[in-house]
Amino acid sequence: MMAGLFLAAGAAASDWLIDPSPFPAVVQTNPAANSVTLQNGLVRRVFSLSPDAATVAFDNLMTGDSILRSIRPEAQVELDGIKYDVGGLAGQPVHNYLNPAWLGRMAANPDAFHFTGLKTGRTEPRFPWLKHPEWLSREAAWPPPGVSLTLTFAGPANVSAVTVEVHYELYDGLPLVAKWLTVSNASAQAVRLNTLKVEQLAFVEPESVVDGSGASFRASYRAFDAYSDYSFGGNMSATADAPAIHWLPDHQYKTQVHYDLATPCLLEAAPPIGPDQAIAPGGSFTSFRVFELVHDGTDRERRGLATRHAYRALAPWVQENPILMHVRSAAPEAVKAAVDQCAATGFEMVILTFGSGFNIENEKPEYLAQLKSLADYAHSKGVALGGYSLLASRSIDAANDAINPKTGQPGGMRFGDSPCLGSVWGENYFRKLRQFYTQTGCGVLENDGSYPGDVCAATNHPGHTGLNDSQWRQWRTIADFYQWCRARGIYLNVPDWYFLAGSSKTGMGYRETDWSLPREQQEIIERQNVYDGTWEKAPSMGWMFVPLTQYHGGGAAATIEPLKDHLEHYETRLANLFGAGVQACYRGPRLYDTDDTKAVVKRWVDFYKQHRAILDSDMIHLRRPDGRDWDGWLHVNPQLSERGLGVIYNPLTEPIERQIRLPLYYTGLTNRAVIHHEDGRTEEVTLQRDYSATLTLKIPAHSRTWLTVGAVGRDNAVSHW
Repeated sequence: MMAGLFLAAGAAASDWLIDPSPFPAVVQTNPAANSVTLQNGLVRRVFSLSPDAATVAFDNLMTGDSILRSIRPEAQVELDGIKYDVGGLAGQPVHNYLNPAWLGRMAANPDAFHFTGLKTGRTEPRFPWLKHPEWLSREAAWPPPGVSLTLTFAGPANVSAVTVEVHYELYDGLPLVAKWLTVSNASAQAVRLNTLKVEQLAFVEPESVVDGSGASFRASYRAFDAYSDYSFGGNMSATADAPAIHWLPDHQYKTQVHYDLATPCLLEAAPPIGPDQAIAPGGSFTSFRVFELVHDGTDRERRGLATRHAYRALAPWVQENPILMHVRSAAPEAVKAAVDQCAATGFEMVILTFGSGFNIENEKPEYLAQLKSLADYAHSKGVALGGYSLLASRSIDAANDAINPKTGQPGGMRFGDSPCLGSVWGENYFRKLRQFYTQTGCGVLENDGSYPGDVCAATNHPGHTGLNDSQWRQWRTIADFYQWCRARGIYLNVPDWYFLAGSSKTGMGYRETDWSLPREQQEIIERQNVYDGTWEKAPSMGWMFVPLTQYHGGGAAATIEPLKDHLEHYETRLANLFGAGVQACYRGPRLYDTDDTKAVVKRWVDFYKQHRAILDSDMIHLRRPDGRDWDGWLHVNPQLSERGLGVIYNPLTEPIERQIRLPLYYTGLTNRAVIHHEDGRTEEVTLQRDYSATLTLKIPAHSRTWLTVGAVGRDNAVSHW
């Protein structure tokens, strides 16, 4: 259940996942050793500054392990076709481990950029964020508090007017280091940055594999995960398709056990192509960022919790979790009717869905005026209004589509045909979006088919010069737009992993055609999707989908409308999702059709709002839905008076009574807990040695029950962040 490090009685107080306050980040300089250290009691990264700057230790202070085995350059830049290391030391005799005694015998690379100075400070926001307090269940700091360190390097003689700044941040209470580069050109001529490596770290291999390919190695055994804001690819998980993060064989590591020297134990953070950017005289270039998270074990839940905590800190807008509806018609009266029903039941957002007739690219003044009127009406009811826009996975025309470098023709992109964001159409698209939100006051964008990383070989598009800069320029275009939205409080639903660039929510992970299955099958699959989708995502980070009218077929057996005729099923769907703290796109013309239907919708909205803080907190996975017995999850937060909220579902056609073990370690409780049952009963329980409590629960047929967990009196108090 948890890392062995924290099993001792009372050890919860030293666990950063329960109380991060004892772990402030600091920068420590050591003139005697000519070194500087970033550390916060959880991780430590040490830089030697002579004869050149280099990372000489990367320590996991949670386990006491060193995870660095070999020194590499701090970065690499290719300028006008020549590659240069940035810092680093050469001469390590073997690369299985790093003995500090070797450092005095190691030398700087004479052809590299060399260290010239450093500066320290506090973390700074990557871009502005306009918060929506009504959608946040707890305070969210921005930027995440911590410290910064910048090492400056000057180029060798042939590029002496170029400097590279290597930036690092370390955060309070998180085993997480950030890194990025700034390349500046003080010469009288432009310099072209062809390629770069933001990071290169030679880490200890997590297992001994003698034969086989890279697929033989298990990433879950690594004590380290890396993420980047240079992320795209149509994926909905943190590591499914991370184009800038590469785990590679280390060809300097001749003494490893793998016969073909193919152990993937060298981390490189670099774009797949480019960026191929010209840096003008007096100008500079800033790279993407890489975020390095250190783990203290291999337990799946604990590693997932660490990832969720990291994303809440690095992208705190993902904690905004508005209750939303997808309305099927953009006709003004239909929109107002949907807004009225949302206001009556407590929904907080209306999105004019695909196929509704909404057209965000329509820039006629009368259309923009109509949408402003609708947005004003929604705001008067306390509801945000916005709409859907398809970007990629469609064709514009031969002049504006991305050109395949293999064929010289459009097509063959991630989603088949796709426009190039650097084309004339692409530049106009983002101009129209900015105009729409500036003039209408709408506050939501569902940007489907967001830029998936396509390259473009065209040489006549105004937004890029050719193939090598096409990926960087398109990513920069969409990231800049998302950050523009973030600064204006525009909520972003984006089916891709753009959280670190500003998006708010992505798909939880589901297959749309499953909603054409019979209703009773949808109920189980929906809970499976949530259960599986929340190992790396917090509940607020993923949307689900509830088509109230027929969707992809299935007929009457699959359809919820008329709502009053399928009220038991509708309530199950509401209980599934609000009980998980997960918002769904309820797609249809209405949320209710009778007073009884309205009462059911409002009951579950009220349940969510009453327990919003704990439902938006971390989820512990209890038992995966399989339709054979109970399933459920437990929300936990040691910083709240409601330390936990469990929801247990019974999919069977008969009532059940079960002994169910609740793992309460991550509630921060260590001795006793008070359990408040849905039916009003209260019981006190003594926690077992693994911080769990076993309860006897009776659950009606095809229903569910829920309970909350609290401290007994003032026992087990955990300080707030």
